[in-house]
Amino acid sequence: MRVAFLMAPQGVEQVELEQPWKAVLDAGWEPRLVSTKAGRVQAFHHLDRGDTFPVDDVAADTPAEDFGALVLPGGLANPDALRRDERAVAFARHFFGMARPVAAICHAPWTLVEADVVRGRTLTSWPSLATDIRNAGGTWVDKKVCVCRAAPATLITSRKPADLDAFCGALVEEFDRQLHTRQAA
Repeated sequence: MRVAFLMAPQGVEQVELEQPWKAVLDAGWEPRLVSTKAGRVQAFHHLDRGDTFPVDDVAADTPAEDFGALVLPGGLANPDALRRDERAVAFARHFFGMARPVAAICHAPWTLVEADVVRGRTLTSWPSLATDIRNAGGTWVDKKVCVCRAAPATLITSRKPADLDAFCGALVEEFDRQLHTRQAA
């Protein structure tokens, strides 16, 4: 299964990219870095520059149908830039229309708020997004990981880098469950 990791050209929290990426690889799936521009993505360790990572696919040129699941890493600047890019928002929204699982951590649910897909869902995030999520019709909870199986798509969310072990465990479990459900259908 191919798993899209959607992010802006800069501002992604490096650990929120690397640890889920490794979890996807360890599960035997193919992670693909999808961005709004070709080239490289500049990651950060909070406010300090981290490493750069090569972009595999550009969201505007890549059909969401090519992927079995979506991961939205956080960082403050990353989802803020994504939610202002119509093609990135449409790319993320499409996973819900296809009933494919989505995992988002930290500030990443901002992109989902913009995509208008949190209404009726229970999720968690960095605490400063609680009001945005509630205003978008979602229910915000303060938990390490939240799995919401509301139709049409499963949504896995976590609050912060300290929750990454729980986040990665839940996303691998849910992605695997969804993959087997699709294969059985």
